Amino acid sequence: MSAIELLNETLQNKWSFESEMKIQQEMIPAMLNGKDIVAESPTGSGKTLAYVLPILNKVDGSKKQTQALIVAPSQELAMQIVEVIREWTVGTNITVQQLIGGANSARQIEKLKKKPTIVVGTPGRLNELARGGKLKLKDVETIVLDECDQLLSREYRVVVKSFIDSAAWGRQIVVVSATITEEIELVAERLMHEPVRIKIKPEDMVKFGKVVHSFVKVEERDKTDFLRRLSNIEGLRGLAFVNNIDQVLMKETKLKYRDAPIVTLHSDMKKEERKKALDAFRKGEARILIATDIAARGLDITGVTHVVHVDVPRSVEQYTHRSGRTGRAGADGEVITLLSYRDEKDFKKLTRDLPSKPVQKIWSQGALVEGNTKTIEKAPKNNSQKDANKDGKKPYKVKFDKPKEKRTFKKGK
Repeated sequence: MSAIELLNETLQNKWSFESEMKIQQEMIPAMLNGKDIVAESPTGSGKTLAYVLPILNKVDGSKKQTQALIVAPSQELAMQIVEVIREWTVGTNITVQQLIGGANSARQIEKLKKKPTIVVGTPGRLNELARGGKLKLKDVETIVLDECDQLLSREYRVVVKSFIDSAAWGRQIVVVSATITEEIELVAERLMHEPVRIKIKPEDMVKFGKVVHSFVKVEERDKTDFLRRLSNIEGLRGLAFVNNIDQVLMKETKLKYRDAPIVTLHSDMKKEERKKALDAFRKGEARILIATDIAARGLDITGVTHVVHVDVPRSVEQYTHRSGRTGRAGADGEVITLLSYRDEKDFKKLTRDLPSKPVQKIWSQGALVEGNTKTIEKAPKNNSQKDANKDGKKPYKVKFDKPKEKRTFKKGK
């Protein structure tokens, strides 16, 4: 029996996919059995439906109480989860409310008075409304932490634990992410009861493309201009990651001045600004989206051809999570790291467990090509140079002044 056949008839009739993803096959039965779950599965592997469908199967829309809470680290991820739930609850009495920062809190409070069946939100706004007594969690029977490696980090851990403590006795806790460290797993298990451990590898997915890992040696001061060059490559759709907001803002200012087809995404942006940037990227008006890890969490963007590590990731998990944005749904992709001299050792540590060694590339004649300065110099002449020779024209060469001969003088002359 397939996992979908375990769901109610309404959900089965709405299922329109050819087959279930591996994470759905394992997670749906476990959730329906009421198990606490720690699930690690690559980006784009179908995690959202793996927990949304069991929740929709379990909740009762006729009851005027909030029965499920889904927590996400970013506004975009929360909004995408809400869209998925609304799509699957059309024609039912199940209601959902998103509670995210940057939106009108007074309006959210009014919506909460209607007791939505499911609440989806970000930690800050959820905490604000729960502490103010506006969000009641006593009837919540299922809590999902999406991108738990962020939500159970030290920044959010206390707040997330308060949500769990305020929920109904015997509540079910499900944590999911593309990467889960040993520390996060230990923290999760302390909050749960005999959790089921699920781990899906990229090769377990129905479709996965070939992903090339490469690096380009670039001075720190030249990285912004390198992004500008990449943004002029026809057909490129790249997600570029930096480690802090200051770098995003600085690059945004410089690249806008150069009219580069690049947009940015960071936590200081207003909701309308974020939507405008994402729409421009999705429509292809911008070829590169620069973001921090938190801002890009859970973004549902198809057709990403390149992931660019502008700043070298701080951990293997971060490298894996970022890199998982390309090579999805059977398409090929490339992961490029802009490597300054000081980061070379860290990069080697991050990539030593990759199936194949990262390839060095260099910018040459308006394109990114495999090789380094020495190999490119030794490469045979290209067609344009050969054609120039046929026409009697000499190819351009760099001329170096010959050193002047030292003159000597004899005495008496």
